[in-house]
Amino acid sequence: MPTPYRSPTPDENPLAWRRHIPTLVVAAARIKQVSDAWDTTTPAFRNHGGRFADMRHGASEAEVKRNAQAWEHVEVFLDHGPEVLVGVRHTAKGADYVEGAISEDLRRLRGIDTTLERAGQIRTEWDQVMALMDASLPGSQELYASRAQEIRNAEGWRYAKELAYQGPALVRVADYLAGRADSEPSSRAERAQVALKRSGPDSGNHAVSTAATPTPPTASPAVARRSR
Repeated sequence: MPTPYRSPTPDENPLAWRRHIPTLVVAAARIKQVSDAWDTTTPAFRNHGGRFADMRHGASEAEVKRNAQAWEHVEVFLDHGPEVLVGVRHTAKGADYVEGAISEDLRRLRGIDTTLERAGQIRTEWDQVMALMDASLPGSQELYASRAQEIRNAEGWRYAKELAYQGPALVRVADYLAGRADSEPSSRAERAQVALKRSGPDSGNHAVSTAATPTPPTASPAVARRSR
């Protein structure tokens, strides 16, 4: 089950969501590869009417393989995507949605919540089915798991296709915002250094030297009378 995102406490790193980016980069690339490869090979299985010529042999086997490969990467998005998505939306500014380097990708993410939610429901239902099978048919789960897995993967294919489009957009936006967040602290430090230089090299030393200069002691009247 994916771990729900929660807002970080004050002593935690508010940009901790960035640790998931490398994992999503790989998953987004691979799920797109699966989708593109399928779009390239499917014409070989279709007849002149555009339908599959024979679903009992090559086409069905190819679909089973495609669905299994795609679902593997869908699960990666279920595990890591929600936290990155919330982090992106907390970090992005209003102007980012209007124009700029990530405005188009941000628009592509409008439906990703639904994609992740429905794919998550498929996984939850799969877990429930497997639990029921194990409870009602002890020792026989393996006999039915393969077929149940094929059904799950087939139902998840539609959401894999969505993530083949939305996933790369999410990782591009996340990578851009992470880079911008990294540059902001250094910019503040540079501005502070410039401000110190403008104040002049002697401004701080003047105050110290003035405070450190001792006041000459005043002659005691009693000592002067005794000297006569």
